[in-house]
Amino acid sequence: MTLYLATGNLHKKKEMQEICRGHTILIPSDKGIDFNPIENGNGFFENALIKARALWEIVKEPVLADDSGICVDILGGAPGIYSARYAGSAFPKGRPDGTKIPQEEQNRLLLQAVNEAADKAAQTSCELRRCRYVCAMVLYLEKERFYCVQETFEGTLIEDIEQSRGKGGFGYDPIVFLSQHGKTVAELSDEEKNNMSHRGKAARKILQLL
Repeated sequence: MTLYLATGNLHKKKEMQEICRGHTILIPSDKGIDFNPIENGNGFFENALIKARALWEIVKEPVLADDSGICVDILGGAPGIYSARYAGSAFPKGRPDGTKIPQEEQNRLLLQAVNEAADKAAQTSCELRRCRYVCAMVLYLEKERFYCVQETFEGTLIEDIEQSRGKGGFGYDPIVFLSQHGKTVAELSDEEKNNMSHRGKAARKILQLL
């Protein structure tokens, strides 16, 4: 089965193709489609649905769309849906001009914000550094006919950017530590990550629905 994936992110396409074996994953650029919907939802599900519906209206074929991000407990769930645009405690929803900063700088600023919050709380407990990746995934089949699954991937943020480890994955993976495995997410193999990640879990449930 051919499934359109509503993203321009090649990392996501690679992950989804590995997870959805037996299906063909296409992204808009594969078909020369200019795709950049306005993601103005208030949560992961709303943004995933916006993207899924927008691409379905173009291709009229089954579409997968996900919206994902990292949520940090001590920051009240931030950066959440603004993870891709996060620019530190000064601009938690992104810079006013819309420009994005390099991922390494985002990682540094996120750890800085967490450390500042922990200092104010006068605690160093690992519980304060708990975080989770969240993924809401929508399978849009026909007009106003869709399924949605939301999953998480629990971890703990490292304390210092110098502790970043791993070359795999993308995004915040080098600074998210998995205590039960003794690795950061970026140190996992592709197979390991897909087996336990938020996107992997959500996609497998979507495949069961298919």
